[in-house]
Amino acid sequence: MSSQIQNLPPQELRQQIRSGQYQGNTSGCCAGFVQCNMVILPSDWAADFLKFCQNNPKPCPLIALSEPGEFSIPKLGADIDIRTDIPSYRVFEKGKLSAEVNDISDLWRDDLVVFLLGCSFSFEEALVAEGLDVRNISEGVNVPMYRTNIDCTPAGPFAGKMVVSMRPFAPEEALQAVEISGRFPSVHGEPIHYANPAEIGIQDINKPDYGDKVSIKEHEHPLFWACGVTPQVALENAKPPFCITHSPGYMLVTDLKNTELAEG
Repeated sequence: MSSQIQNLPPQELRQQIRSGQYQGNTSGCCAGFVQCNMVILPSDWAADFLKFCQNNPKPCPLIALSEPGEFSIPKLGADIDIRTDIPSYRVFEKGKLSAEVNDISDLWRDDLVVFLLGCSFSFEEALVAEGLDVRNISEGVNVPMYRTNIDCTPAGPFAGKMVVSMRPFAPEEALQAVEISGRFPSVHGEPIHYANPAEIGIQDINKPDYGDKVSIKEHEHPLFWACGVTPQVALENAKPPFCITHSPGYMLVTDLKNTELAEG
């Protein structure tokens, strides 16, 4: 990724996304600013999904919630249009992926509710600032994400296994990464697992379910964080007649600063 994209103001990046000029993943984009996972559901499914988020704050940390039919999110950016400002969207019908598109304006309805969830890309900046090598950023790829055997707490029809994101670190670096990311509970907080991928149901660390493979050096082990792709598994199980999510790694970049989310 070019330094120009890394240092672009969020409003300018959203304009590039809206016009189709930028269609890549958003890892490393707009250094310093909060990125969000997204779920859009019909209003009659919203209460149960809100409860699912409340029951599972590690993978589903809620940043913002819209009123039905509202596609602008003023608290996160004055010019945001949720229908156009994410580089890639996934459309689901009855739990099945039916399309992947760059604009959902034609699909918009007055009964749709937008959920925006914290993203691990926000704490990545803090890891890099402390001198840690965040491999998906240094290798210029999407972060690797995996389905696990860890059960989420159900809410209504929403249930399923947790998805995790992975970044490799040597043992002493892993301790530092735990401490740093723990200051960001609203964007997944500290990791949930270190090393031994098979213990959480991951059979091949080199074959992520979402995102891209990254290199793991001989002295390093994988460190896993709860991931905001988890709701996509819950949506597949709940099978709402219609819903929309971001494509994994393709986030809404907001005007909120990562430092505003840090605690301690």
